[in-house]
Amino acid sequence: MIDSEKQARIFKVLSVSTRVRMLEMLKHRSFCVNALAKMLDITPSAVSQHLRVLRDADLVIADKEGYFVHYRVNEQTMAEWRTVADNLFKIPKGL
Repeated sequence: MIDSEKQARIFKVLSVSTRVRMLEMLKHRSFCVNALAKMLDITPSAVSQHLRVLRDADLVIADKEGYFVHYRVNEQTMAEWRTVADNLFKIPKGL
């Protein structure tokens, strides 16, 4: 994928404030759907829909723990996306 397409995909996934809030929470520890729903004051089905988008973008990883699935950020993807976003905002020297 060329950089402009990747940049657009990144910002499309992050264009929803609930997803950004979820990533902020998941950076610190893993949570299950119900815990995220309670903290975000949205329904578990809404959380699941947002998590699907984040999983499809490889931003979160699902870990099965007993009867529950806990989600955490994918640190590798976060680092890659940071580099791509940094490249967009970097102003070439001499301008």
